[in-house]
Amino acid sequence: MTTLLPGNIVYGGPVTCNETQAYKSLGHFLLEKFKGFGDQIVMIDALTGQEYSAKYIYDSAVRMAWVLQHLGVKSGDVIGLSSENNIGFAITLFASFAVNATVAPLNVTYSEREVHHAINLSKPKVIFASKFTVDLIAKVAKNNKFVKTVVGIGVDHQANKYHSFDELISSKKIPSKDYFDTPKANKKEDVALIVCSSGTTGLPKGVQLTQYNILTTIDSQLEPTSISFGDVTTLTVIPWFHVFGCLTLILTSSMGTTLVFLPKFEENLFLRAIEKYRVMMAFMVPPLMVFLAKHPLVDKYDLSSLMILLCGAAPLSKETEDQIKERIGVPIIRQGYGLSESTLSLLVQNDAACKPGSVGVLKLGVYAKVIDPETGKPLGANQRGELCFKGDCIMKGYIGDHKSTQTVIQDGWLHTGDIGYYDDDFEFFIVDRLKELIKYKGFQVPPAEIESLLLTNTKIKDAAVVGKPDEEAGELPMAFVVKQANAILSEDDVIKFVAERASPAKRLRGGVVFVDEIPKNPSGKILRRVLRDMLKKRLSKL
Repeated sequence: MTTLLPGNIVYGGPVTCNETQAYKSLGHFLLEKFKGFGDQIVMIDALTGQEYSAKYIYDSAVRMAWVLQHLGVKSGDVIGLSSENNIGFAITLFASFAVNATVAPLNVTYSEREVHHAINLSKPKVIFASKFTVDLIAKVAKNNKFVKTVVGIGVDHQANKYHSFDELISSKKIPSKDYFDTPKANKKEDVALIVCSSGTTGLPKGVQLTQYNILTTIDSQLEPTSISFGDVTTLTVIPWFHVFGCLTLILTSSMGTTLVFLPKFEENLFLRAIEKYRVMMAFMVPPLMVFLAKHPLVDKYDLSSLMILLCGAAPLSKETEDQIKERIGVPIIRQGYGLSESTLSLLVQNDAACKPGSVGVLKLGVYAKVIDPETGKPLGANQRGELCFKGDCIMKGYIGDHKSTQTVIQDGWLHTGDIGYYDDDFEFFIVDRLKELIKYKGFQVPPAEIESLLLTNTKIKDAAVVGKPDEEAGELPMAFVVKQANAILSEDDVIKFVAERASPAKRLRGGVVFVDEIPKNPSGKILRRVLRDMLKKRLSKL
């Protein structure tokens, strides 16, 4: 039960489940879970149709844990993991946890420069990489002496470059034992994951999530009031190298869910997977929701099994939600809100808290306050300010960056940089990023609001809004727009559409630029700095 504490602090209530705390480590907990699920099918690769039992994953993770020890990996060492969603990724993740190593997932779309930056944050001893990234990883690793070994997932051994995952896991040198004695962890201190922050404002930072951060998040998800992933066939295309994808992989694995996964979003494959496996629940991001709401292909598939869509990573408009409910008949659509720095979600909608536009109420074990960005003073209900959170899910800090950690975590409170408020029922609403608000003649204009409005136009497939520098007004809202296929739409049409539906400060006085796609990170967040760079280039040519 959410309560208001003195000082305008909102509390989500205590976590009463403590199932995970009896285990020596995160790796111990997960291996024991897989052992308990036996021959139950827990993962399905929707690309190949291959099904994997819990026993297969347990046995494979145990063998890979022995391999890691053979490669010299000790408790506290870092394992890099650069792969799209596949069974090798999952096995490597669980095996790394079993030996008490830290996993640093790497974005598979990273350039050479970005890979170099990311691995210099986490300093992995071994890096696992899929056939799509292994050559780039091997090239960068050669220039970074801390990387001792590169392992290719789904590739043959390459002398002097990398080992083969399949050859290592089936090696005769590995003990043929069916157990692995996981070392005891210092759960509050030992880092399980180093995930790269979104990078919406620049080069990513390495977010350190401890074993305790993850185990307490699992406990909160096991509470009776949470949506159970138990015997539910669930679909994900969210990249596992992203915190949302990685944590949902860990959560579903610990609950015996049948997780249907795809390496990436591909329209027909995604829809076919829902139809073929009678998927009941799917992890979503707003671009996927817009696809379900608007794409003509959707009508060609039977999606009647879908009961729950869980959407995170960026704001979802009520219009898109309503269109999906009407079109497909999905009864439950839930939004959540979280950050890399908070392990997973901090706020989630439930049956009683799902007002249009809200991101729900506080999860159990989480404290929140809304502060005035200028004075730091805690604000009351219906007052907009910066959202701050406290709880066992908050990261240990940014690796090797004490200054940034101190800026973001003050007196145990995580300062999110997001502007929002809670209403009289303690439902939270995100208005926008502190740094992304457009300042027009003293008015603070939230881009997300105009973007939601633009997406209600049936001729618009996608849109993003940024501030165009202006000497007189400060900034003018301007839109980057992706048209629906074959739609006839002019700049004036878009400007007029917004002008008829929004207050004067929110009108597109900066104009409209038509583009083929909106740049986004893997979790669906709009990369506004990329758009601002595009805008600067356009302006410099004028």
